[in-house]
Amino acid sequence: MQTGLKAFFIHFFVAVFFVIAAVAYFSPVLQGKILYQNDIAQYTGMAKEQNDFRKKTGEEPYWTNSAFGGMPTYQLGAYYPHNYVKKLDSLIRFLPRPADYLFLYFIGFYILLCCMKVDYRLAILGALAFGFSTYLIIIFGAGHNAKAHALGYLPMLLGGIILVFRKKYLWGFLLASIAMALEVQANHYQMTYYFMLMVLILGGVYLYDAIRKKYLKHFFISVGILLVAVTLGIATNATGLMATKEYADWSTRGKSELTIDPNGGTKENTGGLSKEYITQWSYGITESLNLFVPRLLGGASNEDLGKDSKTFEYLVERGLPRNRALEFTEGLPLYWGTQPGTSGPAYIGAIIFFLFFLGLFLVQKKAKWWLLGGTILSLMMSWGKNFSLFTDFMIDYFPLYDKFRAVSSAQVVLELCAPVLAVLALVAIFDPNLEKVKKMIALKYTFFAFLGLGVLLFVLKGMFDFEGYSDENLRITGMEELPLSLIHI
Repeated sequence: MQTGLKAFFIHFFVAVFFVIAAVAYFSPVLQGKILYQNDIAQYTGMAKEQNDFRKKTGEEPYWTNSAFGGMPTYQLGAYYPHNYVKKLDSLIRFLPRPADYLFLYFIGFYILLCCMKVDYRLAILGALAFGFSTYLIIIFGAGHNAKAHALGYLPMLLGGIILVFRKKYLWGFLLASIAMALEVQANHYQMTYYFMLMVLILGGVYLYDAIRKKYLKHFFISVGILLVAVTLGIATNATGLMATKEYADWSTRGKSELTIDPNGGTKENTGGLSKEYITQWSYGITESLNLFVPRLLGGASNEDLGKDSKTFEYLVERGLPRNRALEFTEGLPLYWGTQPGTSGPAYIGAIIFFLFFLGLFLVQKKAKWWLLGGTILSLMMSWGKNFSLFTDFMIDYFPLYDKFRAVSSAQVVLELCAPVLAVLALVAIFDPNLEKVKKMIALKYTFFAFLGLGVLLFVLKGMFDFEGYSDENLRITGMEELPLSLIHI
């Protein structure tokens, strides 16, 4: 009883700490301020008609004329009767937005690490590392709330899966069922889909281990329990899912009657999105290095450099009035990668990646292999047209893969896997039963690997051209061409 009571108070105060951390990071919400989100601003306009109708009549319209000349409201905030999962979600996300999503990141990842038997102190560090990963914060500014919502529940779902495989059948079933219901309710199926691909790798690793150690009975019992849990989680969202499925068949993601493309040629795909559209946002292979080297390929597609920048100084020196120079530097594209645009680099952290690679040498658990596999799969999917052999295979042969665009967002799986293995590396470092010699060898290999990579990048940095997708828009009338290298300083 004392142990259970102590654990309860530990988890309670950890949750309180996460609340404080989330609100402190987004402290303007305490003053009633709201974060401007471009996508949400557009959504507000499209949803106004249905919200006005709902307020006036008390009924749900399920159709609006305010979006694309008229469409169902299934993906525009439609309310469905008896949606108790949504009420549970509202209880969990009780903080003002976007602090609620940041809290969800923290608490979800903390639950996952606790399910993996990680000490609560290291679990707190891991939760903070996950929640403050730049990509997970950047998407708030773009207004990708549904994506943030879904990402917050993925660690909980993974925790339930791991509990079941640890033979904690009841608690694992309950957590997996509830987390799956909340995950589907978050309404960003693309994130759920990418996560489930990683779960297939996890299942393969556990199956191999079960065959090798001869515990296949437990493996299949676990799989059966998880299938029931996932089914229940999906069933609780059946109304929204069926409505979305009906709508999707008539959208660009459904089968098209058109067989000729705009150029007069034969249309490649009549049952989903085109490959060009799917891979429009493809992460560059070299660009992936900015996961642990911040701003390696610049920053966002639109950033305010201000009057302290070298670009501002250069313009003033060339005779441009200070107010015009300041106006020019208020929204410059600092990103020079291959994507059409980005809100900033997906920097996870050099320390996290150092620990991740340390974990590859130090962690002996089978978790290492599915975390590594999920990371590699995530990277390859995010490369899109830059790794067309793999991407074309996924589009052609994996069910539903052609229903999702912006494959660069597949890196969310990496965002989850990397800090988990980093924390497991810390667990191994602090494990008194692990030989010091093994720890030192692992540290040595990791240090020299990172040192070598750092030297390589330093030597090769002169090969970068610093030319980006939007640079043609930077021509200044009546002046010589502005050196692009100044913009990216």
